[in-house]
Amino acid sequence: MTDSDQLDAAFAALAHPTRRAILARLVQGKATVNDLAEPFDMSLPAISKHIKVLEEAGLIKRGRDAQFRPCTLDTKPLEAVASWTDQYRHIWETRFDMMGKLLNDLKDTPND
Repeated sequence: MTDSDQLDAAFAALAHPTRRAILARLVQGKATVNDLAEPFDMSLPAISKHIKVLEEAGLIKRGRDAQFRPCTLDTKPLEAVASWTDQYRHIWETRFDMMGKLLNDLKDTPND
């Protein structure tokens, strides 16, 4: 998988709120499919599909612990996403600085 394909897969996986919530749970540590499914009102097969998308994107890994296959977070694809978005940081910082200046100018302008 090329870097571009990896980035595409990561963004596609991150596009769904359930998958983002699963990743947020995995930040706390490894978890089984049942653990990950607990807060959601959906079937285990549906959760398994979300996990499969995350796994194919490289965002999670599944291990083996006796009869369990715990999932763990793999941060490498997230680092690629952060790196890609970071190249645009200066644009947003400049725009926020300009907006802050405009708001300060408006605040300092007397009302007529």
